[in-house]
Amino acid sequence: MIPTKNQLPEMSHLRQLGKTDLFITPIGFGSWALGGGGWKFGWGPQDDRESIAAIQRALDLGVNWIDTAAAYGLGHSEEVVAQALKGRHDHPFIFTKCSMPWDDQGNLLRSLKAGSIRRELEDSLRRLQVDVIDLYQVHWPIPDDQLEEGWSSLGELQRQGKVRYIGASNFSVAQLRRAGSLAPVDALQPPYSLIRRDVEQEILPYCQEQGIGVIVYSPMASGLLSGGMERARVESLPAGDWRRNSSQFQEPKLSQNLRIADYLKEIGQRHGRSAGEVAIAWTLRHPAVTAAIVGARTPAQVDGFIGAMDFRLSEAEIDEIEAFLQS
Repeated sequence: MIPTKNQLPEMSHLRQLGKTDLFITPIGFGSWALGGGGWKFGWGPQDDRESIAAIQRALDLGVNWIDTAAAYGLGHSEEVVAQALKGRHDHPFIFTKCSMPWDDQGNLLRSLKAGSIRRELEDSLRRLQVDVIDLYQVHWPIPDDQLEEGWSSLGELQRQGKVRYIGASNFSVAQLRRAGSLAPVDALQPPYSLIRRDVEQEILPYCQEQGIGVIVYSPMASGLLSGGMERARVESLPAGDWRRNSSQFQEPKLSQNLRIADYLKEIGQRHGRSAGEVAIAWTLRHPAVTAAIVGARTPAQVDGFIGAMDFRLSEAEIDEIEAFLQS
């Protein structure tokens, strides 16, 4: 339910997403890993019962939005989200994505063609068991030469009332400008963390200037900065986990990243917070960032990051972290 102006003082922790009338919690539930294994960017086997319990735990603790995508588990993540929401009265906002359909063999494709996007939307509505998507996002601007057709299609779906707002994910400033000339970009979803800061140069300032809401993903760098990712755990990641092939999880970057995580633990101990909560709070310090997407596979993982909902770093601690990163 969208809060009215009279309700907002009681919900002061909520943040307005860009120029929309969506007021969201500083962190949202990310469901990438809930798609399970068996697809190119999977996280290995995942128990659906644990997934549902994790979502419900996050909602019980006040999170009011869920981010998913059609591609996660080739539709399975959206189905799990729908199962988790059955019978609940506190229905959260649902954000999902298009542009990565798949063939009969489960191979991910790339398309921003109008017909493909319309089919993806109808499939997502069916899997999620909803009539309208709160925020519908282009997952990747690929192929680039189809961007205008794809964004125009999202604008048409918005006019038809199929989606409330439209967003971009992984867009450059140039691509945001191209899209914005056809229909307003309501939100951007870029990667952002202590070890992935390139969006600070142009993208975040542009969004702040244009009033585009920003929901960042992977603020804990896919678990590396959570405080629970030790070297032995990295080495034991299942074969179907995409992180096994990520350079951030391999040397020489792995040692550097775990060193940062250890330092975040020290910062967190001062406040009774986890390293992950410090990592999330660091992304939320940026004035252009509306909120952060945080994934969880179990209720215990939710408990490990939920404190980031209201935890904020001091200016001195932000400076301290910056100095550490440069040391």
